[in-house]
Amino acid sequence: MSRLAKVAFVRQPAELTVAFRAKGLKVTPQRQLLFRLLHGHEGHPTAEGLFAEASEQMPGISLRTVYQTLNDLAAMGELQVLHITPGTSRFDPNVESHHHAKCVSCGQLRDIHVPQAQQLEVVGLHDFHPSHTSVVVNGLCTPCATATDPIQ
Repeated sequence: MSRLAKVAFVRQPAELTVAFRAKGLKVTPQRQLLFRLLHGHEGHPTAEGLFAEASEQMPGISLRTVYQTLNDLAAMGELQVLHITPGTSRFDPNVESHHHAKCVSCGQLRDIHVPQAQQLEVVGLHDFHPSHTSVVVNGLCTPCATATDPIQ
């Protein structure tokens, strides 16, 4: 797999079921649905977005269940929680070391890899000891950039 290939959920839904039970967490049909939805997800969904997807397949699932499941998965190291847009959390099934590009027009978020990002020369870090580096490149995705270009 190339470094830029999409990474699916780290573990299969059945493996997550076993991991949840091992932690003493309930495995409900709602949680199993969320495991399946996340496993094939190539984006960085919000809880609300996953709730909408899950509701189509399982009417009556609660937003609270979605949040609790996502937070449990994050606590287990199965998801990264991203706070790239103020007031919105996104959940990233790619737990490998990577960074993000964000379209400032449509909000699309994609994984990018910045070789040797941990070795970037940064000015102003005296008396500060970074634990990790998170790079977010803001700009326009191609469809948004094309839509905003003047007619030629």
